Amino acid sequence: MRSALPKSRNTGERKYKKVYSSDPLAEVDSDTKAKVGQLENYIMKNCLWQFNSRGWDRRKQNAGVIGKTTQLLCGETIENPTPLDKCHWVDAVCLDRAYRELFPWIVTLEKDKIKTLMQILHARLDWLTIDGSLNQELTIINY
Repeated sequence: MRSALPKSRNTGERKYKKVYSSDPLAEVDSDTKAKVGQLENYIMKNCLWQFNSRGWDRRKQNAGVIGKTTQLLCGETIENPTPLDKCHWVDAVCLDRAYRELFPWIVTLEKDKIKTLMQILHARLDWLTIDGSLNQELTIINY
């Protein structure tokens, strides 16, 4: 028996919502662009966690690792109640150590500046690896 409703070929796209419609770095000052560029370049060249196979997994991973890295850079207490939180924490510790060693200017910033910079970095990573990506497989719900 046939269904009265036609099947959608792109069921994943129907449920997947983009967060960013343009590059978040487009509107920031040149100093911020340069700093975010350094941090982004390190991640792109050295961190495999950014390459989950689905967009929603990438978004969770970016939020977890960048969020915990921000907390570490700001000297805040981090709680890891779940195994996923612990996984993000381990990647964040590695990123925190690398940033402190390679970019000593980051620890000279005030906490609110670090948080703003890392928020922009997070948005930029989401744009590059998810919302601005041409990889259509990121949005397939059954992938």
